[in-house]
Amino acid sequence: MPLKRNRRKQTIPFAERLQQAATAARDAAKLLPAGQERDSLLKKALQAETAAHINELLSAPRLQPADR
Repeated sequence: MPLKRNRRKQTIPFAERLQQAATAARDAAKLLPAGQERDSLLKKALQAETAAHINELLSAPRLQPADR
């Protein structure tokens, strides 16, 4: 019997969730002294911002297929 996937309806748009993750990581990094954990949080923030930018580029109207 196949396993059933847990599906969750997202109420917040993907781009906004990415921005929230980036902001949360940066805020948490501000509270830490310089070190590996702080660097890890800053890297996570940068990755979330990069993902948001890539999502924005891929969602651009000029990349959408034309109606046939």
